[in-house]
Amino acid sequence: MAGSPFSWIDEQAHQRRRTGLVRTLRPRPADSPLLDLASNDYLGLARHPEITGAAAEAAHRWGGGATGSRLVTGTTELHGELERELAGFCGFESALVFSSGYAANLAAVTALAPHGSLVVSDAGNHASLIDGCRLARGTTQVVAHADPDAVRKALGTHQGTAIAVSDTVFSVDGDAAPLAGLAAACREYGAGLVVDDAHGLGVLGDGGRGAAQAAGLAGDPDTVVTVTLSKSLGSQGGAVLGPAPVIDHLVNAARTFIFDTGLAPAAAGAALAALRLLRREPERATRAREVATALHTRLTAEGLEAVRPDAAVVSVRAPSPERAVRWAADCRTAGIAVGCFRPPSVPDGISRLRLTARADLTDGQIDHAVRVISRTR
Repeated sequence: MAGSPFSWIDEQAHQRRRTGLVRTLRPRPADSPLLDLASNDYLGLARHPEITGAAAEAAHRWGGGATGSRLVTGTTELHGELERELAGFCGFESALVFSSGYAANLAAVTALAPHGSLVVSDAGNHASLIDGCRLARGTTQVVAHADPDAVRKALGTHQGTAIAVSDTVFSVDGDAAPLAGLAAACREYGAGLVVDDAHGLGVLGDGGRGAAQAAGLAGDPDTVVTVTLSKSLGSQGGAVLGPAPVIDHLVNAARTFIFDTGLAPAAAGAALAALRLLRREPERATRAREVATALHTRLTAEGLEAVRPDAAVVSVRAPSPERAVRWAADCRTAGIAVGCFRPPSVPDGISRLRLTARADLTDGQIDHAVRVISRTR
């Protein structure tokens, strides 16, 4: 690319190859023979016939796409139905559905952090929260991971509007944030708490109602929760849950809501069907946690360094990025799909395999996965 305005890309590509950090797309077939421990389909609903049937029915009735932004033609009766049931299930006054969980996080942080405000952000937060902080007009202060005292100290340096922002379950190691402690720190200074429950919804709380419900924060006037519909609910999209005045504010101020095309009806229909199924089968949430605990117990018994899971993510440390990539590839060859996290996706620079527990995994499949992961290390 000599002479091109993009010639600098060559140097970055060379650096990635040198450090073993090249990423490639790997399209999966419709019927993969691999045992899936890599996706975020925690409740095993993405291919459930009730969910796929609802998606097809919604597409037939409402069309293949939303046809416009939510404020123009992109809101259907189906979107409103999903928002009401999602808010009720999780224990919040109101909800607003977005085209992705990423867009929901950008909306919540940017719209709730105006000029002159302070955003206190956990060092382990997801990229979508980090990007929300970067786009917000307020000032961001990054604090130590899962440390309410650090949040309290940061809030004490600011006078005026402030929010603390955190994942509820961190996507890399699967550890849970100390939500009660964070809420207490925020209340000392009149700050709001904004938490991303992408990995908690469907897994934590009473019947999978989420981490905020488990911590006793659902419906509190100073708490806002974002969720994704693409993990436990097996669909696509995201939502913000909170007090009605906050949701009304997002409708009028959140750019990723105002200017983005609405969530496709098929995704809304699938998410609504999954939510209703979870209401009927709350034991799926319990099973997902049981599978995660079983994976951790058996992997550590094999001498592997695995982080104790607080939800459905099990992280297994690898000695280097190169070894992590090779380990994941060897697992794949042996018939197991696992996640491979390495810099810059991991905030601590430590590479690992990332396993996701699914409620529909059998004990035999768990045993097989542990044998493969241990043998290929």
